[in-house]
Amino acid sequence: MLSQKTQYALKAVIALARATPDEVRMTSEIAEAQNIPKKFLEQILLDLKHHGIVVSRRGKTGGYMLRKSPDLITFGEILRIIEGPLAPLSCLSRTAYRRCDGCTDETSCEIRRVFARVAEANRAILDTTTIADCLAPQGQPQTTLSSIPG
Repeated sequence: MLSQKTQYALKAVIALARATPDEVRMTSEIAEAQNIPKKFLEQILLDLKHHGIVVSRRGKTGGYMLRKSPDLITFGEILRIIEGPLAPLSCLSRTAYRRCDGCTDETSCEIRRVFARVAEANRAILDTTTIADCLAPQGQPQTTLSSIPG
């Protein structure tokens, strides 16, 4: 289940993606439009800034804007920044691998085999779906489970 923080992060990035490329959006404006507590949004935007997703401008007309084009920001990237690894088991994580406690042989682990398929399906969707994809008009082709190989 997505945390509220992750949902807010995605809403904020999508709101910034809707702005014109050089348009700076104020935190208070995003918070109000997206119904996000302002202080919480400030923390989220700082996390996103430290990871190179957004940039900030100071001053009276300051605020935030995307650092990268929306077609280069994936849902998987945002989830990993906010939530950490996507894998359901530590032995399947690409970014924080750790052998599961009590595991003697990963290659014969039935649980790992099933959840490896789950992890690959999640990655296939989250790492190929960009912020720009979700802004596409309804009816445009989007990634679906039936279009994912395997």
